[in-house]
Parts: sequence; C-alpha cells; structure tokens
Amino acid sequence: MRLKWLIPTVYIIFLLLPIYWLLNMSFKNTNEILGTFSLWPQTFTLENYKTIFTDPSWYNGYLNSISYVVVNSVVAVAVALPAAYAFSRYRFLGDKHLFFWLLTNRMAPPAVFALPFIQLYSAVGLFDTVWAVALAHCLFNVPLAVWILEGFMSGVPKELDETAYVDGYSFPRFFLRIFIPTITSGIGVAAFFCFMFSWVELLLAKSLTSVAAKPIAAVMTKTASSSGYELGLLAAAGALTLIPGAVVIWFVRNYIAKGFALGRV
Repeated sequence: MRLKWLIPTVYIIFLLLPIYWLLNMSFKNTNEILGTFSLWPQTFTLENYKTIFTDPSWYNGYLNSISYVVVNSVVAVAVALPAAYAFSRYRFLGDKHLFFWLLTNRMAPPAVFALPFIQLYSAVGLFDTVWAVALAHCLFNVPLAVWILEGFMSGVPKELDETAYVDGYSFPRFFLRIFIPTITSGIGVAAFFCFMFSWVELLLAKSLTSVAAKPIAAVMTKTASSSGYELGLLAAAGALTLIPGAVVIWFVRNYIAKGFALGRV
C-alpha cells in the first residue's frame, strides 16, 4: 500500500524539482549561484525581480509576448470555428485532402517558414510588430484548432442543426447562440493549446521582431555579458514566464479535463 503512494510521490517531486530550483536561484545573486550549492538562498535578495519590474526593456518583453499570444489565440480559434464546422457537417470534393494538408502545416518546423515570413512582413510593414508574430503562429495553430474543434463538432448530433433551422433560426444566430455554447469545452481546449504553442515558440518570435515587439525569450538573452550570464536575473525571468501558463491552465482546467474525455486530445 505504501509503495502505491511512494511511486507517484517520487514522480511528482521529480517533476517539481526543476521549478523549485529555478525559484531558488531567482532569489540568489550570481556569485552565490556559482560559488555555493544550497537548497535555499543563503543571502535572500529581490534585486533580480526588481530589475525586471523597473527596467522597461524587461517588462515590455512580457507585455509583447502576452499581446501576440492573446491575439494569436483569438484569431486562430475564430478562424478555426467555421472551418471546423465545414469539415464536420459537409462533404465536398477534396475535403479529406484539404484537412490533411492543414495538418501538414502543423507538422512542419517553424524554421522552414522563417525566411519567407521575414521577407513578406518586411515588404508589407508588419515586421517588428506583435501582429507579425501572431499571424505567423496562426499557420501552425489554425490547423491544430481545426483538428480539435472538428472532433468536438462531430460529436454533436446533426439533428441539433436541423431542429434549429425548423424553429426559424438563421445560421449566424444558430451558430452563435446554440452551437458554440454546446462546444465550449472544445473551444477551451483549442484556445489552451494555441496559447501554449505561441507562448513557448521562440524561433519565429525572435526572427520577426527586433526592438519594438521583442518577446521575453529574446530579452532574456541580454543577461549574457563578457563576464558571463547574470544567472539570478535569468532565473527570475524564467520563473515569471511560468505564471501566464499557470493562469491559463487554472481557468481552462475543467475544459481540458472534458477535452481529454470527449475530444481529439
């Protein structure tokens, strides 16, 4: 009986250990990190967090990242909803091939599209804006959202659509007032995965920005200097990047649970 609880406990500790160590380092200075090995800070300091919250280049990096992630999640889900409905409810020439082609975009590495995006956005004046990163991430997130939402929509009986039309509902009214509330779990799951991919993606976010819209992942590279890395500052920045993801998981936790049970997740 004890062994039954011992294994998951050890596993959870193993998973949480890197997070604890990151927090531990964030309250130390670089000299202490390099000079001693301790399970907690010997000289507790908040200077690393103070630097992040008072230096515009640092906190603007967080604001830029959150901005393009939110824009991308909203746009990706909004575009995927009607597309997923079409794949779920209608059969048309090449529908399966088109659906597979959408998924192949998600399978391609971001590096493949970096150069075309740079040239395209430079030509139209979107380079170094949050819209550049948000729209670039849509190439990967829209297929993912379509795939997830199509699974949820296929689980809704077509009789619901037919009953609504008999009752006099127009398609926009039916879609917004009846159908979308029916698949809120799927929307929550799709938005979660779009948010997560966009938040952790680094290559396109760095390539398509330079100064004004630089994300926090790119700003973190400024901790390097001729004397080495400011490890305490880097750890504090890393610890703060965990917060948005934790907040999103908290708000959509119920949808994620239903998504694993009902959808294509």
